Amino acid sequence: MKNKLTLAVCSVVIVLFSSSGIISAQEIKPVKLLAAQMEGGKPLMQVLQDRKSTREFSSKELPLQVISNMLWAACGINRLDSGHRTTPSAMNMQEIDIYLAKADGLYLFDAKQNMLLPVAGEDMRALTGKQLFVQDAPLNLIYVADLSKMSKLSAADADFYAATDTGFISQNVYLFCASSGLATVVRGMIDRPALAKAMKLRPHQKIILAQTIGYPRD
Repeated sequence: MKNKLTLAVCSVVIVLFSSSGIISAQEIKPVKLLAAQMEGGKPLMQVLQDRKSTREFSSKELPLQVISNMLWAACGINRLDSGHRTTPSAMNMQEIDIYLAKADGLYLFDAKQNMLLPVAGEDMRALTGKQLFVQDAPLNLIYVADLSKMSKLSAADADFYAATDTGFISQNVYLFCASSGLATVVRGMIDRPALAKAMKLRPHQKIILAQTIGYPRD
């Protein structure tokens, strides 16, 4: 009787914790991205006029096509014969990985397969920055440098080029958002050790910046 009572109590506790969001892990699967749409959008000069940082976001989800277009603009492959990207990369190291923190989990963008690879079935949006808006915006990108691809450089040069290449990528996201009527802001206020631990990053991986994307809040 005592064992049955203990089991029942434990079951109730698990249900309560799960319903409160404390237990949030779930199984997520790879997501095949759609081919980027090359039509539409605003003229370049208008996009530059409209480019800005925004810190108020709607919680409305972004359609898969929008995410697909944005990631291709960020650093997708635009020359299939060489594998070169839409953004420059020092010595073509292509050392910056883009992770996506969404409500349903954490994904890694694989440009070669044009897919989102599952990393963790947990909502890590709140860990991607110290501002409150990051936890409710539909998407936060995390730019992570793979320093193992930069082993021929000094530590100072690796930091410089990783930051520079991240800047190219984040600006492409800014321009895409301005062209598509989306809101975005790139951010450096991150508890990097806590986020890296949650993401289970390896010692040679370094978080550079994060960027929030969503629809403007009405």
